[in-house]
Amino acid sequence: MTRSVYVTGIDRGDGRQVVELGVMELLTRQVDRVGVFRPLVHDGPDRLFELLRARYRLSQDPASVYGMDYHEASALQAERGTDELVSQLVDRFHQVARSYDVVLVLGTDFAATQLPDELSLNARLANEFGASVLAVVGGKNQTAESVRAETRNAYRAYEALGCDVLAVVTNRVAPADRAEIHEHLATGLPVPCYVLPDEPALAAPTVAQITHALGGRVLLGDDSGLARDALDFVFGGAMLPTFLNALTPGCMVVTPGDRADLVVGALAAHSAGTPPIAGVLLTLNEQPGPEILRLADRLAPGTPVVAVAGGSFPTAGELFALEGKLNAATPRKAETALGVFERHIDTAELLERLSVSGSDRVTPMMFEHKLLERARADRRRVVLPEGTEERVLRAADVLLRRGVCDLTLLGPEEAIRKKAADLGVDLADSQLVDPQTSELRQRFAEEYARLRAHKGVTVELAYDVVADVNYFGTLMVQGGLADGMVSGSVHSTAATIRPAFEIIKTKPDASIVSSVFFMCLADKVLVYGDCAVNPDPNATQLADIAVQSAGTAAQFGVEPRIAMLSYSTGTSGSGADVDKVREATELVRGQRPDLKIEGPIQYDAAVEPSVAATKLPGSAVAGQASVLVFPDLNTGNNTYKAVQRSAGAIAVGPVLQGLRKPVNDLSRGALVQDIVNTVAITAIQAQTPTQSSPQSPTEKAPQ
Repeated sequence: MTRSVYVTGIDRGDGRQVVELGVMELLTRQVDRVGVFRPLVHDGPDRLFELLRARYRLSQDPASVYGMDYHEASALQAERGTDELVSQLVDRFHQVARSYDVVLVLGTDFAATQLPDELSLNARLANEFGASVLAVVGGKNQTAESVRAETRNAYRAYEALGCDVLAVVTNRVAPADRAEIHEHLATGLPVPCYVLPDEPALAAPTVAQITHALGGRVLLGDDSGLARDALDFVFGGAMLPTFLNALTPGCMVVTPGDRADLVVGALAAHSAGTPPIAGVLLTLNEQPGPEILRLADRLAPGTPVVAVAGGSFPTAGELFALEGKLNAATPRKAETALGVFERHIDTAELLERLSVSGSDRVTPMMFEHKLLERARADRRRVVLPEGTEERVLRAADVLLRRGVCDLTLLGPEEAIRKKAADLGVDLADSQLVDPQTSELRQRFAEEYARLRAHKGVTVELAYDVVADVNYFGTLMVQGGLADGMVSGSVHSTAATIRPAFEIIKTKPDASIVSSVFFMCLADKVLVYGDCAVNPDPNATQLADIAVQSAGTAAQFGVEPRIAMLSYSTGTSGSGADVDKVREATELVRGQRPDLKIEGPIQYDAAVEPSVAATKLPGSAVAGQASVLVFPDLNTGNNTYKAVQRSAGAIAVGPVLQGLRKPVNDLSRGALVQDIVNTVAITAIQAQTPTQSSPQSPTEKAPQ
């Protein structure tokens, strides 16, 4: 029978969408097919379902998600009774449940529904659906004592109505009260109780939402600017010096449209990052002249300037009544919400209580989820040398909001802050370092000169070299100031990994540095190596690549079954290229008899069971290979790109292996999610204690 979880509350305003989004995240980590069902729905678009559909790539027909609207339900209940209402909703639920491994049920919202005893209706539906209940209690603007009492009462209410209560979540409590509330509830209830603090960024409307609600006209600004959260409102009326002192980070400036001095002053402050603002709202249907708007656009490109018809006082009333909403158009709010959920809920405990069996299939989304989860479990610091690059900053925003790792960004601090302000990215929890001016520069120069003295490098020469962001970042990793490094979105592969060859060097048990891609197909993850570093490895190097790739696969949860690829299978072919693969296979068998390996073998025989049954019957690898080792870079690079484009696979990598400490390269076409995944992989690599020791004088370092 389909396992279902019913998320419900006891009143409106509990911020339940954070919990619903978090539960969906947990479920999609475990199973491939997750359905959504909302028994009752209001007229108009369902913002949360649209967010879930976009974020989790749901293929479910939206028409199947909803039982009926509230008006229909109210009329049906009044005319034919609650039993008939419940019966129809149960039928519609089971139409969904038949098609999915697990169903997330979104309970009623207690908002002008005209349904009597809504809590009892939710409990009845949960029981009839066979769903476990996750109850949410809102704690906004309540005392700690009141929150504790209401939470206990919510549990007792659902438990008394026969519900299987998984846990209770108390949401939106005052941050200062969270620890006390959690401590009291932890021993006061027979089920887990999780306490989430109120997060201002979730309640803050975006500039786009403000513009829509007030019927504003966008005079300046781009989509990125309109997506910024308005964390505060500052009303302009004072003289400029006093006004500037009143600005707060992320505020929306509200001023009459004829105050050009305040408009220019606010945007100049934003440009300097002191502080970054969300945008400017001009009242009275006034706007500055074209010359002021041109200046404003040059001062802070992308920052919204919006004009509204009302005066400042009525506009203020409308603004303070607005509250931000999670929807498909606010992906950054979703990252913030998931960060809050994952920081304050024991997700492993909740998953265990859900009793959802993991899927045998590993989808790309499941693989990505698990990367973030593993990185978050033991946080490490990753240095990003390309601190002024937009994609890197957007990835940093996701990583920080989700609490995946700690970050150090390299580059001119003022330039990084300005770019981040323009993008609406909050870097408050990251470290910014400018290699040109850092006090570490002299120390790193001396260290690099020592490491490269055999090449005639002096301290004076090294002082110039280490100002390069990739060298500086690599030296941070080598010196223990960061646990790993990710670069390459605007640098070549050589520029990214050469410093690692010179400074970090290879592990004692690795003859070369190589790479793998995690190829996330529709139903499994394969490991391809080496597709990025070594043009034409010899047999010994190829064997090393195979062993390293098997180790990387195992580290990330892929059982290694190694296929040493060639244009012939088994003993059917001959020639130098086939002989190299055959020799490499035998070397691996001699070095690591514990590994499952087959070679030479053709790609189709490696991955397709029907072909394997003909060409290599009885093989423990053929037809089910998970690690595919290519004979040369030409074959590997072309194959991974062909599979990526033709099969719609997600290629995560290249992930470097064989270094003493993790440094990873990005494609210069990397998307934001690619960067997020690579940083998470780097953090996970850093979690594994290195088995190498400092290089002895007799070891040969890469040149």
